[in-house]
Amino acid sequence: MSITVYRSLTWMCGPLVSRYLRRRLSMGKEDHRRFGERFGEASTSRPDGALVWIHAASVGESLSMMSVIERLHRDRPEISILITSGTVSSAQILKDRLPMGVIHQYVPVDRIPWVRNFLDHWRPNLILWVESEFWPGVLSEIDNRNIPAFLVNARISDRSLRFWRKLPWVAKRLLRTFELCMAQTELDADRLRRLGADNVVCPGNLKFAAEPLPADPGLLADLEAKIAGRPRWVAFSTHNNEEETIARSHQKLSANFPELLTIIAPRHPSRGEEIADKLTSSGLTVARRSRGDAISSETNVLLADTIGELGLFFRVSDIAFVGGSLVPHGGQNPIEPARLGCAIVYGPHMDNFLAIDAELTTAGAAAHVGSVDELAREIGILLSNAEHRSARIAAASVVADGKGNILDAVFLYLASRLNEISPSDAAMVGQDEST
Repeated sequence: MSITVYRSLTWMCGPLVSRYLRRRLSMGKEDHRRFGERFGEASTSRPDGALVWIHAASVGESLSMMSVIERLHRDRPEISILITSGTVSSAQILKDRLPMGVIHQYVPVDRIPWVRNFLDHWRPNLILWVESEFWPGVLSEIDNRNIPAFLVNARISDRSLRFWRKLPWVAKRLLRTFELCMAQTELDADRLRRLGADNVVCPGNLKFAAEPLPADPGLLADLEAKIAGRPRWVAFSTHNNEEETIARSHQKLSANFPELLTIIAPRHPSRGEEIADKLTSSGLTVARRSRGDAISSETNVLLADTIGELGLFFRVSDIAFVGGSLVPHGGQNPIEPARLGCAIVYGPHMDNFLAIDAELTTAGAAAHVGSVDELAREIGILLSNAEHRSARIAAASVVADGKGNILDAVFLYLASRLNEISPSDAAMVGQDEST
């Protein structure tokens, strides 16, 4: 299929796409208060002056851009920042994390009339497109309008590579949108070149440049008091079919650690009731964070079915299991717990974080497990051996904190375009001295 055919089909299929979106709305997967944004209808006015549009698909991509947003907001306050994402959970997290004045909108669905509505209203001067969500309608429209665009923190998974290699002419056409592709790893850089990208660099993974996840001091003190003295571990960003393995591991561990508290923070908190039912059916006593359930000495599992509190749970536990890795999802970001003093454990499926996995494993900062018995054994070793746990935590911290120059490198690549849309003080001083 060519991009022209794709654009035509999305134009003609408006009623079907609208029906699909309304069904998602009825399922709670769209924001009813801002539903019009998915059709390119802005819910706020465009600020005067230069505007940078950052697009990040969901929670992980959005959080990886916080360091970029914060530096841009600090160093170039005259430039307005718009960030878009496509999920309700990302919007909720960004609401609490974005600097004052930064605008969030839901990205329009990839249908040309809606994309044009969006671009006509926001008129971005520069676009930063995050990772690998290549929507042909949006990107071809950006290219047609000659808006400067960069692919930032680019990642090409095995699955994406296989898909786009079936459509090489489309991949090359879409990558032409970007005047520079900044890859997370050399593997990603190589894959981008194989797909037809002409200008590729590898500054590194911006997830390393992110600030530690925040936690409310009052809530942290309250939770610490409630679970004081109890051995505990956290399994975060878990996916369907992982909670059962974690529950069985808890039951095995409880023979040696009868006061053990297992904290489960699902990737999708909306699954809270379903997960609680499964855990209760397996004989565990569950306290749901979203309902404010009391945590007693009888509580086996704290089900952290809330949004934006991972920083809290990483601070109350120094052992973290990475969800999405026991099932073929590709894992979740292990740098966040590593930065907050956790020893890392994950399953065999870390495909989306291969480079980070390799660094952590080589440094002795993480361990792989593949079954209930292996998970229980590894968590048991970490709980019972403080010296081993401390060494693992120290190694994880070294890896997580050793990438401070990545953000500087990204901004060096962006500097000339930023100066074009709004000259920095340094650039203006240089011009004054030369006259």
